[in-house]
Amino acid sequence: MKSIFHPASERGHVNFGWLDSHHSFSFGRWYNPEKVHFGALRVLNDDVVSGGGGFGTHPHDNMEIVSIPLNGSLAHKDSTGTDGIIRTGDVQIMSAGSGISHSEYNYSKTDPVNFLQVWVLPKVLQIKPRYDQKTFDPSGRHNRWQVVVSPEVSDAGLWINQDARFALADISQGSSLDYVSRFSGSGVYVFVIEGELLVDGKTLAKRDGMGIWETDSFSIRALQASSVLAIEIPMILPA
Repeated sequence: MKSIFHPASERGHVNFGWLDSHHSFSFGRWYNPEKVHFGALRVLNDDVVSGGGGFGTHPHDNMEIVSIPLNGSLAHKDSTGTDGIIRTGDVQIMSAGSGISHSEYNYSKTDPVNFLQVWVLPKVLQIKPRYDQKTFDPSGRHNRWQVVVSPEVSDAGLWINQDARFALADISQGSSLDYVSRFSGSGVYVFVIEGELLVDGKTLAKRDGMGIWETDSFSIRALQASSVLAIEIPMILPA
């Protein structure tokens, strides 16, 4: 098993007033040649948008974009005709494909919204743009993995145009949880949303990340009550 540790303190950071964002991988004005991607995982941004703030209409293409609100709600509108609200407990995915334009704003005029914005390189280029979102019951991730994004219908998550899987777990203090890879040759990026975990002998605190590959499974132990996101991803970039 191989691994790489990305402490939260070494993430990129920008603050535009309306947006306070930390980048696990190179993004926008922040570039680190050692943190461009982890396999097909290209972006993992931890965004806080102030009340009434947001991203105006802008284009994307050939990227799978997943949004996971941690606190608060987002108003989303795009060129597929979607116009709705993404709340805490929801997960959103957008296949930019051949080209899509969208906007995202804090639904609240007063309270901040915190969400994870994740970009994954697609398996097939130039597909028809698509949008989907789903509400997930948090009780379904208590000391177990709740798959929220997957190309396999049997996982009951949102479909993604890639051999990738997103899973959330809330782990009680002192409990352990194994992650078993679904796809051959994949790697897993572990991101601590809250708490403190022990992974491969390494302690991970809030917002730390660790990439793990060349193994079919590994174990996570919660040193305190923790919430974690595991992103399984192809390690070989699409041609």
